[in-house]
Amino acid sequence: MGGSTVNNILRFSLGLVSAGLALVLVPAQIQHWGRATRPVLFSDPALIGSLASNGVDPKGLINEGQRPDPLSFSEAELRDLNRRFGVHGPQPKLAQLFTEGLDQLMPLRLHTLSRVEELRPIILAESRRHHINPMLVAAVLFDELQHAKPGEDAPLVAESGLFHTHGPAQLSLGELQKQGLLSENATPEQINEARLHLLDPDRNVQVLVGEFARLSKALGLPSGHLLMASGSPRDAKALATLAYLHNGKLDYPGRILRYMQDAELHGLIYGTRTSPTSPLI
Repeated sequence: MGGSTVNNILRFSLGLVSAGLALVLVPAQIQHWGRATRPVLFSDPALIGSLASNGVDPKGLINEGQRPDPLSFSEAELRDLNRRFGVHGPQPKLAQLFTEGLDQLMPLRLHTLSRVEELRPIILAESRRHHINPMLVAAVLFDELQHAKPGEDAPLVAESGLFHTHGPAQLSLGELQKQGLLSENATPEQINEARLHLLDPDRNVQVLVGEFARLSKALGLPSGHLLMASGSPRDAKALATLAYLHNGKLDYPGRILRYMQDAELHGLIYGTRTSPTSPLI
C-alpha cells in the first residue's frame, strides 16, 4: 500500500471523526443559540418580572431581536381598557377591506393631504402646547378625513342628530363633556352649539389634542414627554394605545402608526415651505 493511499485513508478517517463530533456538538450549539433567539423568556420569571416592571408586555415580543410589538395587547390589557374606556375588538373584515380599498384611491389621498395641510398650523400649535406628538394628531386626522361619510360635515345634517361624531377628527359630544366643555345637563340649544363647535376645523383639532392630553393623564404617561414611536418600544405602545382609545377599534392603531411613518404626511407636517422666486427678481 503506497504512502499516498495511507494518507488518503487517514484523511478520510479524520473526516469521519470530525463529522461525528459535529453531529454531537451542533445540536448543543443550536440549543444554546435557541436560548438567545427563541421566546423562552416567557418561562423565565425573573425576566418576565423585569419586563413587566418596565411597562413591557412579554407576550408582545417579536422574535426578531425580541423587540416588543406596539400593536400587541394582552387579554388583561384589553379587559382593563374595555373596563375603563369602553373599547372593543376590531371592525368586521369586510369593513377593513373597504377601508383598505379607500386608501388606494390616489385622488382621495391627495384631497385628504390637502385638508390636513390646511390644519397644519393649528396641529403644530396645539400639539406643542399639550406636548402631544403632532404626527399622531395628523395621522388620526388623515384617517378620519380619508374615511369620512359624504355630507356629514354639513351643519343641517349635524343638527339632525343623524351622526354621533362630527368634524375632521370625528369627535363626539361625550368628549366635550369629558373635557368640561359641555354640561351633562346641556339644553338642546347648547347641544346644537356644541355640534357646530365640533364642525369648526380648528376647534375640532383643539378638542382632539385635548383628548390625547386627557387620555395620556388617565394612562399615567409622563407629562411633558413627547412620545416618539422610533424612540422606544414603550413610547410606541403608548401611541398605539392612545390611537386605540380614540377610535375604540382594535385594528385602528396599526393604521395610525403606519400613517405616522408616511413620508408625504411627515413632510407635510415637518417640511419647510418656500415661495417660488420670480425670475424678474
